[in-house]
Amino acid sequence: MKKIGFLSFGHWTPSPHSQTRSASDALLQAIDLAVAAEELGADGAYFRVHHFARQYASPFPLLAAIGARTSRIEIGTGVIDMRYENPLYMAEDAGAADLISGGRLQLGISRGSPEQVIDGWRHFGHVPSEGATDADMARAHTERLLEVLRGEGFAEPDPNPMFSNPPGLLRIEPHSEGLRDRIWWGSGSNATAAWAAGLGMNLQSSTLKYDESGEPLHVQQRKQIEVYREAWREAGHTREPRVSVSRSIFALVDDRDRAYFGREGNSKDQIGYLDADTRAIFGRSYAAEPDVLVKQLAQDEAVAAADTLLLTVPNQLGVAYNAHVIESILTHVAPALGWR
Repeated sequence: MKKIGFLSFGHWTPSPHSQTRSASDALLQAIDLAVAAEELGADGAYFRVHHFARQYASPFPLLAAIGARTSRIEIGTGVIDMRYENPLYMAEDAGAADLISGGRLQLGISRGSPEQVIDGWRHFGHVPSEGATDADMARAHTERLLEVLRGEGFAEPDPNPMFSNPPGLLRIEPHSEGLRDRIWWGSGSNATAAWAAGLGMNLQSSTLKYDESGEPLHVQQRKQIEVYREAWREAGHTREPRVSVSRSIFALVDDRDRAYFGREGNSKDQIGYLDADTRAIFGRSYAAEPDVLVKQLAQDEAVAAADTLLLTVPNQLGVAYNAHVIESILTHVAPALGWR
């Protein structure tokens, strides 16, 4: 059995060829797609966060709205860039969204990727400490977030408060019990996967990873998952960790599918550079008739190793078509692979 959800980047453009022409369209359609996905039997609705871009940027209002409209599906992010975040304010927002959803929040966070503007986090008031990098700052923000999500008091109460306080040091409110165990780290390397395991975070591995061996993406990701699980065991955590991978997968079952994605059938992994020093491997897309997809996905070592699969969806094609994309995988592919 495997959990299957969708991952949307929430692109919008005023182009007449887009079904998602404004930020309002992107947000409202995201809610509708999450509701539709739950009705179809999908397990998760996840959203990517980018700043200074025509995409999702402030996830917690969206997650809370979806939590209020649904009852079963997991809601999450993949991922939030921690360079931009105030950990305490984030803990408040996450706690509220988790409580509204009844404990279904799966919060994916990371050090972030190249953004739309130079050092965008500086505009949000965040500056690395002397001698530290922006990646160091993101990890420091993450460690602080994990600390406050434990729900332990740390702030000295005012002796003359406006409202009466419980005894002892005060914690961030609202606190949602169990949320600390539902934080995921989006890892681009084996080293950060091991770091995340040590801190007790779940692992998200996307369609992009640092190219550390020259092997196909799915092989490198499978090895990354093995490194992560070994580090988890060495850390002595008592619960079972979760691991997700994301893929672009399209079952060609009608003429619309063939028109949109028929040319993706020969897709291959690609090599690129995130910056002058960082070589990365970008994963292929899968697009084929269902029986062919089953054979191809059975050979994907990372998908086999993960317990959760996130399907990246082309959100600008509209809610109805994206629901069809999800349903096609759930109906025609997942059962043949033993995922359902």
